Amino acid sequence: MLSKILNVLLVVLVLGFIANYVYRLPKFDDGETAPQFTATLADGSEFALSNLKGKYVLLDFWGSWCAPCRRENPALVALYNKYSNKQYADASGFEIVSVAIETNEKNWSRAIKNDGLHWKNHIAQLDRFKSPIAVQYGVREIPTKYLLGPEGNIISVNQRTAKIAAFLEQHLK
Repeated sequence: MLSKILNVLLVVLVLGFIANYVYRLPKFDDGETAPQFTATLADGSEFALSNLKGKYVLLDFWGSWCAPCRRENPALVALYNKYSNKQYADASGFEIVSVAIETNEKNWSRAIKNDGLHWKNHIAQLDRFKSPIAVQYGVREIPTKYLLGPEGNIISVNQRTAKIAAFLEQHLK
């Protein structure tokens, strides 16, 4: 009897892990068209994702409170420093758009400064995972990254920075 109960509990536990995994998967997959959005940047200017058409864009969902995100930031800075001013065979450049899943704007601003995130496209979504862009992209955990192509298609989802760098390297002039 005890072994049957343990087996049932094991099955329930495994199904729970599977359901959680599926729930946290990004909403979009490689090859799909990235949803367009507008937002206000950290400097107060208006931003439209469509304005970056023709460039490679790394859409990075992160948070100042997220330890894995903060650990990835030095690699993102290095990626931006190396590839933002390069010439590409099929694109006019490379940009990073940081979308912060936050509740505290002061912590977000401090994290940008402390981590040296010197690109201009910083967006704070102060309703965490209920914020419009996070909902639109189905972001349920961070970090989540979408690499977008020059035509606005999703090239890859949640690739490591080294893989993104290798992809960009292959597309240099």
